[in-house]
Amino acid sequence: MKINQARQLVQQAVYEALKNLDEITISPEQVQQMVEIPKNSQLGDFAFPTFRLAKQLHQAPVKIAQNLAKEVDSSQFAQVCAQGPYVNFFLQRKDIAATTIEEVIKQKNNFGNSTVGANSVVTIDMSSPNIAKPMSMGHLRSTVIGNSIALILDKLNYHPVKINHLGDWGTQFGKLMVAYKKWGSEADVKKDPITNLQKYYVKFHKLDKEHPELDEEAREWFKKLENGDEEATQLWQWFRSESLKSFMKVYDELGIKFDSYNGEAFYNDKMDEILDLLEHKGLLQESKGAEIVDLGSDLPPALIKKSDGATLYITRDLAAALYRKRTYHFKKSLYVVGSEQSIHFEQLKAVLAKMGFTWAQDIEHIKFGLITANGKKLSTREGRVILLENVLHDSVQLAQEQIAEKNPTLANKDQVAHAVGVGAVIFHDLKNNRTDNFDFNLEEVVRFEGETGPYVQYTHARAMSILRKAGPQAQDEAAVFDTDVDDVTWDILKHLANFPETVQQAAQLREPSVIAKYALHLAKSFNHYYAQTKVLVDDDQLAARLNLVQAVAIVLKEALRLLGVQAPDEM
Repeated sequence: MKINQARQLVQQAVYEALKNLDEITISPEQVQQMVEIPKNSQLGDFAFPTFRLAKQLHQAPVKIAQNLAKEVDSSQFAQVCAQGPYVNFFLQRKDIAATTIEEVIKQKNNFGNSTVGANSVVTIDMSSPNIAKPMSMGHLRSTVIGNSIALILDKLNYHPVKINHLGDWGTQFGKLMVAYKKWGSEADVKKDPITNLQKYYVKFHKLDKEHPELDEEAREWFKKLENGDEEATQLWQWFRSESLKSFMKVYDELGIKFDSYNGEAFYNDKMDEILDLLEHKGLLQESKGAEIVDLGSDLPPALIKKSDGATLYITRDLAAALYRKRTYHFKKSLYVVGSEQSIHFEQLKAVLAKMGFTWAQDIEHIKFGLITANGKKLSTREGRVILLENVLHDSVQLAQEQIAEKNPTLANKDQVAHAVGVGAVIFHDLKNNRTDNFDFNLEEVVRFEGETGPYVQYTHARAMSILRKAGPQAQDEAAVFDTDVDDVTWDILKHLANFPETVQQAAQLREPSVIAKYALHLAKSFNHYYAQTKVLVDDDQLAARLNLVQAVAIVLKEALRLLGVQAPDEM
């Protein structure tokens, strides 16, 4: 029997028993909602609280639980008993242990797979750094959250399309061109493009407060770019190509690839259609020389075209949304973008809906909180940046130091250090609920103790070490526990059995932290088991214990993979 089947068995048993009680009406769906899992396994594997029945039956919940426990058919459970206002159900542990371990070992990394997605396309707009600016810790969130969601959806048989919507257009390029022409050097840019381009950009914003004429020059240069001026176009292409080279180094470090790098500039020739459609639908209104779409009292009007004729982010996003629908025929279109852009995406969906596109409802804004530094938002303009490349380098270096101290003879030390260091940064981000803000602290990010990626990786490596020590001759995949399953082992088994449901929950919530927290709980349960159990004792249960260890290793590795984190076999 599987855990999810056991839950259904509990629900059915409760429902049938309730029908035998007088003066009560309750639906199977209501019973399903009320069945819960006790926090302490000593109180059972499932519990049914009776508080909500007290009003109908005019009895105390404790009395109802006692009567209900007598009515329940307990033949398929190890035990059914009333404890306070709860009816507690204890499952047949050996049966579920055998089924769960067999399923994990047989399916290996496919455990938890589903066909629910039916190969339908989900586009994921993610990462999207701005050209000529360095990738900071602020870009990490969109990148790793989007990548993990893609991996989770792929496991459920969706077809994710990862789109890096580069910020490669806009008035900032006019500012950058002015700064480069005034203070820049071709040699310096070639030597270290991102650092120097950022330096020019920061200098521009420091000076433009006292010299507003700089902003006018910037607008003129961007207008040149929009009109196809040769010098402006060459500068833009140069800034873009140099930036992409820098970005690719970071993406390679993270092990992340994209299906499209179509950025804002890609939609330059696609906005006229949007403007024509808005005009044809009678949606455009003039406001102080600009053109807007009125969205009623719930949202601010969407500014489509400024008074000088320049288009805005939303104009390009409208074009991008239409292009993606036509190109990919998506079932869902996800935008992994910070919470501060919530109104923008509400406006985007509202305008598309007014244009008559019913698929606007399939657009989802996957919000996430800020990473701050000393309580302040990271800002390229203010020069307050924590470079992602530097954080990854420092984390890998710390991993190398840890390995040199604890396991100096480890083979492939550099590869393991890279997997652990980069994994620490990714896991630290993804273990947080994505909508939470958190203040950046390098020592905390690369910490190797406690609730960290390296802790989960080390637990996987420990399991693999046990299997290597046992040797293949001690392993028998058909072996099952033929004695009572103790509480510590049972805790692991329940975690393993819940992995498929956990993956589906993470997909539904678009929340990688569900997987990260699951991995931490499974790792803690296994380490508790390891501390209390002599796994390699040569007795008639050795093979069964090794199968449990193998199942843990399989699921931990797959959980980490869904986060975009590697799982070394040795550490």
